[in-house]
Amino acid sequence: MTAKKITVHTGGKLYLAGEYSILTPGQTALIQHIPIYMTAAVERSDEIILSSDMFDYTVGLEPDANYSLIQESIATFQAFYGKQLPPFSLTITGKLERDGLKFGIGSSGSVTVLTLKALAAFVALPLTSDELFKLASYTLLKLGDNGSMGDIACIAYEDLVAYTSFNREKIAEQITQKPLSELMAMDWGYTIERLAPHIQADFLVGWTRQPAISKDMINQVKAAITSDYLVETQVAVLQAKEALLSGDKEQLKSALQIVSDLLVSLSSAIYIDNLKRLKEAEEGLDIIAKSSGSGGGDCGIAISFSQSASTELINRWADAGIELLYQERWEND
Repeated sequence: MTAKKITVHTGGKLYLAGEYSILTPGQTALIQHIPIYMTAAVERSDEIILSSDMFDYTVGLEPDANYSLIQESIATFQAFYGKQLPPFSLTITGKLERDGLKFGIGSSGSVTVLTLKALAAFVALPLTSDELFKLASYTLLKLGDNGSMGDIACIAYEDLVAYTSFNREKIAEQITQKPLSELMAMDWGYTIERLAPHIQADFLVGWTRQPAISKDMINQVKAAITSDYLVETQVAVLQAKEALLSGDKEQLKSALQIVSDLLVSLSSAIYIDNLKRLKEAEEGLDIIAKSSGSGGGDCGIAISFSQSASTELINRWADAGIELLYQERWEND
């Protein structure tokens, strides 16, 4: 049964801890859902029409480099659904940017999850968060994506998650050998756990309006990862997770500082310019701030343990040219 017109949303994500280390199978990251949304509208049509506000033209299913992610997501859903999809029009809006500058909270994963959600809603096929995660990961792996899939875990589950990564090379190999139905039934070796912080704090996101470091620089940072880095980061990430759940403020601050220091040890490029100022703005306040994601720009995060500290931090960020992009309150309940 098909719906007349359906609108669905997906949010963004930011790393609290574990960026870079999560690229290694078996490592854990803490990833926060950011409710700034992309939207997909899908409805019956005489033919398949795909449009996105990223581009000034529409396509069908004929191969198109700009629309390849959406087209591959459609192919994945078609294979999972197992029946011919009726023709539809799919429109994606919400570029997660301002003045042509990206926030850095979205990803190719956002578009993939959004497309899958839209088609599932269109044919009234319920998808669990885990099915959504696997289908989106399958799509990206087929396209040769070498990311951790942590962004998809957070976006599919729409929550703060602790994500432990799987061996993507192994699953990518299985994709060439097994049908999708078999792959969906397999244990891929990841874990995704929703976390409810039991700590009284403000979670704040600062946007630097600077682009993140380049892909070449990201590759240089990845090359600097050592086994010691992975072990020490994993210990600190799990301490941060435990602190969030138990409400241990000092342990949370200490663990996130260790993660931040370890990132600095990987590359000086992670904290530059505004991102450095974003971190330094915590000085003298009951706050822990750090970079989030690849570093160099985009967004950083802060966890503040008093409202007066939050106000002061926001003012310091504004003076440094850093925009408060998002804020939410965590309660110890």
